[in-house]
Amino acid sequence: MLNIILPFLGTGEAAAEGQAPGMLDGLMSMLPMIAIFGLLMYFMLYRPQKKQQRAVEEMRSGLRVGDEISTTGGILGKIIQIKEEFVIIETGNDKTKLKITKWAVRAVEHREEEEDDEEDDED
Repeated sequence: MLNIILPFLGTGEAAAEGQAPGMLDGLMSMLPMIAIFGLLMYFMLYRPQKKQQRAVEEMRSGLRVGDEISTTGGILGKIIQIKEEFVIIETGNDKTKLKITKWAVRAVEHREEEEDDEEDDED
């Protein structure tokens, strides 16, 4: 039984007898390539995605009353109240109020404090 398995493991005896290298030799030669591919996948896909996700979470946790936002559904509005998991926004000229979840906020279009800073700079 051992005589059948040893040639496939790539032992020195099999190579000395002129037999083809075993599966283990093939795997060992592919290992560095697999490791390089794994590192490339990490640096090209996983890491940038985590960085972007962290930035979005910081933006959502930094929401303040008065910020103008856009939602994932394309609704534009101004935040009038913030609760734990929800945001109440005001949209349109008729001041329609909508209650949305925080994860639905796509971007902060305009911050209220930026207006104040610009007005202070002009004075």
